[in-house]
Amino acid sequence: MTKTIAILVARLLFGGTFLLAAAMKFADMGATAGYIASISFPLPLFFAWVAAFFELGLALAFFTGAFYSEAATLAVIYVLFLTFAFHGPSRWEGNPMEFGFFVNHFTFIAGLLVAAVHGPGTRFVLGWRFDGRRLHLRHS
Repeated sequence: MTKTIAILVARLLFGGTFLLAAAMKFADMGATAGYIASISFPLPLFFAWVAAFFELGLALAFFTGAFYSEAATLAVIYVLFLTFAFHGPSRWEGNPMEFGFFVNHFTFIAGLLVAAVHGPGTRFVLGWRFDGRRLHLRHS
């Protein structure tokens, strides 16, 4: 029972984090695009929309357990990119707190890696996954 509760809380935290991030982007897409432009990334408004919908998809995967391990793996790559792009060493001199943000992202990545390996648990799970051998969806 303790394991089930811990997994459900983790799923809610992961899903809630990405849902909140998406909601903030949808609430002010211009500000999100401006933040993306601040690192000289191309097409900032386009990528702001892409990021918002991607984060919404991640939230749904964590809440439902559908494509959970795949979503956690993609989230690791995404958060690692965000870590270096928005909080990397080039940002530390201007704001020492950026180093703290940088390090904190790695604890989030560690949790996502554990989630990717161990899956969504057995309770309140759709359990859909990609079956790479047959290229179709399967229910686990």
